[in-house]
Amino acid sequence: MKKVKRYSSTQMVVYTGLFIALTILLQYVFAIKTTFVHVNFGYLSVAIYAALFGPWRAGVMAAVTTFLATTVFGQGIFFPGFLLSDFLTGFIYGWFLYGRQANWLRVGLAFLLVDIVIHLGLNTLWLVLFYNKAASAIFMSRLIKNICWYFVEVITFIAVYKGMARFLIRGK
Repeated sequence: MKKVKRYSSTQMVVYTGLFIALTILLQYVFAIKTTFVHVNFGYLSVAIYAALFGPWRAGVMAAVTTFLATTVFGQGIFFPGFLLSDFLTGFIYGWFLYGRQANWLRVGLAFLLVDIVIHLGLNTLWLVLFYNKAASAIFMSRLIKNICWYFVEVITFIAVYKGMARFLIRGK
């Protein structure tokens, strides 16, 4: 287990604000959206924040991001279930990645758990409740997207995180 760097409260506010802004851009602004399937890179900023700052902070950051994006910026729909899903997503990433080496198995398990439990489970349930549609109409398109996108998520996270780790260690 590697040593976890401690940050001052000012640094935490700055980093949290930057990651919230980055997540809003990656998850809501620069995204491909249909009614039931969203393809975006917002998972990168949430997972990296979780790896740096832990599960609780990542969960709160992801929930605040969803609240701000949907209510203040009008990006997407506000539904409390999605707020819970995003909190749990940040928490799961932090649980698996915080203070630990980001190896293929750990990253793969974290993203697999988020894809199955949150994206295919809870988010599909929230869409069924919100749109009052049959789960079978929603689930298949989401299943295909998550199977294809899973490998992209794992590979891009490891590439970006390893690159950031080298940058942060050198301090340049």
